[in-house]
Amino acid sequence: MSGFAIAELPLPGLKCITRQRIGDSRGFLSRLFCREELAAAGWQKPIAQINHTFTAQQGTVRGLHFQRPPHTEMKLVSCIRGEIWDVVVDVRTGSPTFLHWHAERLSAENGCALLIPEGFAHGFQSLSDDVELLYCHSQAYSAGAEDGLNPGDARLGITWPLAITNISARDARHPLIESGFEGVLA
Repeated sequence: MSGFAIAELPLPGLKCITRQRIGDSRGFLSRLFCREELAAAGWQKPIAQINHTFTAQQGTVRGLHFQRPPHTEMKLVSCIRGEIWDVVVDVRTGSPTFLHWHAERLSAENGCALLIPEGFAHGFQSLSDDVELLYCHSQAYSAGAEDGLNPGDARLGITWPLAITNISARDARHPLIESGFEGVLA
């Protein structure tokens, strides 16, 4: 039995991974990661880092973060408590969907995760209080390679589903995209 249903999304390489739950009167079991099954979805590297985040307040926006080469990374983002609106932006140099974005609702209830390829910026808005996420990363965090896009940049045109009630000073300071922005080579 497969542990996941894998669906293609509109941006090339982006996948929705729905965890299949095996349950009974005691509860359920679901896989968060399976190297063999996720290889078919494009995950070809070992997991280098796993992060757990907590976001207390509904309406909070985190992101849009990415790492520059040679530290570009794949991410598998799973919501294990609450609900988020998960957003990715294609920042791959030369991509036909360069600076296009896509969003999916991820929640503890729907069991969906996003498999995000290298060369995408990632962020989310909490749709409930007390949200927890697990991130699997193909590269360890590198402070010198960290970069981001401004979540309010009109050029991206992201329509956040709720009013933004909280955002870090660092994320709010990400510059707006200028005409010379070339993206990253993934």
